[in-house]
Amino acid sequence: MEDSRLPVVVCTTLVGVLTVYEVQAKRKEIISLTLPQLSQQLKDGQLSAVQVLQAYQQKAMAVHDDINCVTEPIPDALFRAKELDSAGQRSGLLYGVPVSIKDNIDIKGMANTLGLVKYLENYAEEDSVIVRVLRKQGAVPFVKTNVPQAMMDISCSNPLFGTTLNPHDPTRSPGGSSSGEGALIGGGGSILGIGNDIAGSIRIPAHFCGICGFKPTANRLSKQGYLNCSPGQQGVIGTCGPMARDVDSLVLVMKALLVPDMFQLDPLVPPIPFRHEIYESKKPLKIGYILDWELKLATPAITRAVEITKEALEKAGHELVLFQPPKSDHAFYNIIPRCLGADGGKTIRNRMSGEIANPRLKAQLPYLTMSYFWRKVVGFLLRPISPRISRALSHRLLRTIYDLWQRLVVREDYVREFLDAWEEADIDVLLCPATPIPAFKVEGASALSGM
Repeated sequence: MEDSRLPVVVCTTLVGVLTVYEVQAKRKEIISLTLPQLSQQLKDGQLSAVQVLQAYQQKAMAVHDDINCVTEPIPDALFRAKELDSAGQRSGLLYGVPVSIKDNIDIKGMANTLGLVKYLENYAEEDSVIVRVLRKQGAVPFVKTNVPQAMMDISCSNPLFGTTLNPHDPTRSPGGSSSGEGALIGGGGSILGIGNDIAGSIRIPAHFCGICGFKPTANRLSKQGYLNCSPGQQGVIGTCGPMARDVDSLVLVMKALLVPDMFQLDPLVPPIPFRHEIYESKKPLKIGYILDWELKLATPAITRAVEITKEALEKAGHELVLFQPPKSDHAFYNIIPRCLGADGGKTIRNRMSGEIANPRLKAQLPYLTMSYFWRKVVGFLLRPISPRISRALSHRLLRTIYDLWQRLVVREDYVREFLDAWEEADIDVLLCPATPIPAFKVEGASALSGM
């Protein structure tokens, strides 16, 4: 009797192992697909939304275990995927596609923390417009991702969720502030993410993590329903944007978002659909390129990357011409800090009130919040060491609405001057470094106070 049972036990065990192996092999295959390939297989019925979701949930948790990039799973993701599978109608440009969402973008019932303890129970009452449109297009939001404290850094650490690392080298930073998005997608744990960007918060993590990111023109996508690090600030305007592994994926997402649902849910968004004729045109482009700004900040590795890209574009038949933005020193060290710091640091003081500051942010807070008197003193002391940072610190605090308007006039004048230079050069696209440096070592972040 005992001998007759043994083969049955062994066979059952082998069948079980084989089934697990097949599931894991299928999940590995799903993770390897590009977004257009995945979308097509979902629509054809070759894959179910639940299959795809579970493959990315497993991969996301594996990536998170290594680099700490996810803050929370989205509770209704599996219900949403089952609902799509049972509906029978496979509609929407992103049908069944799992999407990761940056911490500060509203998802009903989930907290937007900005990495701050005071916002740990800051639960959203409804989905942001951009999440609602994604859902209407069949997407499945499945995790939220980490950000630096108060979203005020190009590294990523906060007391709530800890430090996020680079998926390609855990000794390095993933960039910020869409840090978790860049890290999760770069590590293969998400095929599509939504971040937002004011001064590089999509572009820097994309650059550091080896993925593609797109910051659309301001107000091209709805900003309704995300917690801004500097609400009311109009000098340098931020926007949501997609992050993915490749350009084709970004294109598919923008096609999915620039639809009547977006324009109806937020009438402030101009009702301009995706311009297929521009994207699909085969006409050679005239491309301006920058090896380095007049600021002379870019490292040799970064200028080499631009040169390699320039050569590849020329071989593809495009015309490349050197382009130097006008007065970039003035823009970086006069206009931008005067606009971003127009409130005298009051917003960041309010955000950080009662919080334990992350070490890097703690080192920067005095510069962000000091009085005009101390700005002048510190600016004077720094002048021999770094004239640019000295200028950035020394701007006068605003006393009247008139002062603010004059500051915005200077900004508008520069925008016109830049556009005039663009038109005079007659270029279609500008190729330039995403940021002056490659991904830096985590322990070296404190040395980048001027970035």
